[in-house]
Amino acid sequence: MSLQSSSPHAPVLLDEVIEALAPTAGDVIVDATFGAGGYSRAILARGAQVIGLDRDPTVQPFADAVAADFPDRFSLVRTPFSGLSQAVAGVPRLDGAVFDIGVSSMQLDQAERGFSFMRDGPLDMRMGDEGLTAADIVNTWDHGPMAHIFKLYGDERQSGRVATAILRRRAERPFSRTLDLAEVVEKALGGRRGAPIHPATRVFQALRIAVNDELGELSAGLAAAEAALSPGGRLAVVTFHSLEDRIVKAFLTERTGNSPAGSRHAPVTIDPRKPSFTLAFKGAREASDAERAINPRARSAKLRAAVRTAAPAWGRMAA
Repeated sequence: MSLQSSSPHAPVLLDEVIEALAPTAGDVIVDATFGAGGYSRAILARGAQVIGLDRDPTVQPFADAVAADFPDRFSLVRTPFSGLSQAVAGVPRLDGAVFDIGVSSMQLDQAERGFSFMRDGPLDMRMGDEGLTAADIVNTWDHGPMAHIFKLYGDERQSGRVATAILRRRAERPFSRTLDLAEVVEKALGGRRGAPIHPATRVFQALRIAVNDELGELSAGLAAAEAALSPGGRLAVVTFHSLEDRIVKAFLTERTGNSPAGSRHAPVTIDPRKPSFTLAFKGAREASDAERAINPRARSAKLRAAVRTAAPAWGRMAA
């Protein structure tokens, strides 16, 4: 029987995530990306207790609904991944943690959040309600740093041309709306040119990642989960593009003791630290053809999972 949810944001790889977490009555599980509560509801249905984390204030109505359906077994903490340790500080045992990385379809559908280049809205892109906005970046950053994030976070091959076009236009008037920026990017890249994706896709992705420090938060969240999980506790991480998956893969490769230390100038050595995780399964699992057909967001999704050992945590990975 499928566990697919009817929430406004359909949780990707839900059945596979639940299989990886294997929640049972009495377990305590962290849903580090609560969203609309799809994973949380499926975990709670197995009898476990859930601590949801989310920095997005608009998820509160969904959290209230889950709390009403599962009284005394659910709580929500307003925090990004980096606050996971503090969120579970009073928990005597943590049996699992799940992360669903990136922006949700629910957030994309809210034009006022500024995530979408297909809907007009303020150029915001914050997953929370504090800090730098996308408008701050495109209106104040110099050419070099802006082009750098477009290339690094968006894999935009013409990042310099896009940054130049943005600087030229903002000299006339600042950017404040999503469609305005999307039009400038599209013109800088020569229009659609028959491309399968909109020309602004990579730039908008890069801005979103930079605004929310998504990769830094992912690294911090993985390290926090490693420190908080009890021996036998399970970690499940769903990613949607190569930058995220590369971080998760490198983390698990290192923590399972499969990454030899050394450099091309020195002999390879084995890290003396004991593995803090064992893999739940090799490689990454992907969505079924059936799920991809009904949920386009699932097409690029990858699930990696591991089980915590009794070895001490290694701490955050070096940058």
